[in-house]
Amino acid sequence: MSEEETGARFDVAVVGTGAAGLACALALAGTGARVALVGRHGPVPDGRTVALLDGSVRFLRALGAWAAIATDAAPLATLRIVDDTGSLFRPPPAAFHAGEIGLDAFGWNVESTRLVGALREAAGRAAGLTAFESDSVGMVPEETGAVLTLEDGRRLSARLVVGADGARSPLRAASGLRVREWSYDQGAVTTLLAHARPHEDTSTEFHTRGGPFTLVPLPGGHRSSLVWVCARPEAERLAALDDSDLAEAVERRAHGMLGGMRIDGPRGLVPMRGLSVSSSVGNRLVLIGEAAHVFPPIGAQGLNLGLRDAAALRDTLAYALREGRDPGGRETLAGFARGRRLDAGLRTAAVDLLNRSLFADFLPVDALRGAGLVALSAIGPLRRAVMREGVLPRLGAPELMRAG
Repeated sequence: MSEEETGARFDVAVVGTGAAGLACALALAGTGARVALVGRHGPVPDGRTVALLDGSVRFLRALGAWAAIATDAAPLATLRIVDDTGSLFRPPPAAFHAGEIGLDAFGWNVESTRLVGALREAAGRAAGLTAFESDSVGMVPEETGAVLTLEDGRRLSARLVVGADGARSPLRAASGLRVREWSYDQGAVTTLLAHARPHEDTSTEFHTRGGPFTLVPLPGGHRSSLVWVCARPEAERLAALDDSDLAEAVERRAHGMLGGMRIDGPRGLVPMRGLSVSSSVGNRLVLIGEAAHVFPPIGAQGLNLGLRDAAALRDTLAYALREGRDPGGRETLAGFARGRRLDAGLRTAAVDLLNRSLFADFLPVDALRGAGLVALSAIGPLRRAVMREGVLPRLGAPELMRAG
């Protein structure tokens, strides 16, 4: 993966070297397109893991990246939900098993640093993919393409630019696309834990009045990642504790389910915010990942949605190139924009509704949430349908994410 000289021309330039950008560049290069990957490889946030759902794992396998990740990933064979709100309508704990829908696991949990590292390694081997280890500082759309200016002074042109440049995307800001942003008076404490009892490949989510408190398995049987969503002042207090006091607080919140706890990795404090765009498509520009949608860290939706963006864009461009159509034309990208708006909109609404229902502390809302969980536990066809949809939307699933 060598660097091209000033003035290089490409079919697609992907701006952003996070997981979504790397996966997108790999997928597009696999179609035969000439792809530029633009951006410096910055550090991955500490103390974060990602639960890669089954469709995302299939996608990474198709990109040639999964083998390097699998040994450091833990299967999520069972998902357990515990209502710990103290509500009068508190339902019994519910467990969902991947085997019921024919899967070994709903997904696999891996540290973010390992995921990004494996994707970088795969990008380094990819034919048709050229790296520019410099950030973009400007894009000028033209009639048949766009020109990118890089921080080091070089310029390159592409028929389509993919903005995978994160939640504060400069490309999005310059595009004129309308953005809706919101925040919650919450924070999420993240870290890695070692614990006395085995997790048995079970991810457990406690629903509390502050938000979800989630323990997700890591390899080895006695390590898990933590995402603890709570009111912002409480999150800040927890983040300031020393390791032993934080471990004790986690053990109490988990009701001793995994026994004694020990902090076993770096920690983070993540703001709880959301973002959506009016359209993910602009003039010679497509937005994917957090440039197009931002989720609070609930329900493993954020990166999985970003990877679906990448896989869906790969399908769109593969078809356009086969048909000899302009890969950056609005007509080419119109269907992509519609599909991604629907997928992101449904996921955004679901995550927002769950989160707000927990801290509402309103009996009718508690009753509805409790009744829904009881129905999922008791009605097999409904439970299986919800599990399948949670793993991968059945309508319009990208080709490289489909089973078989």
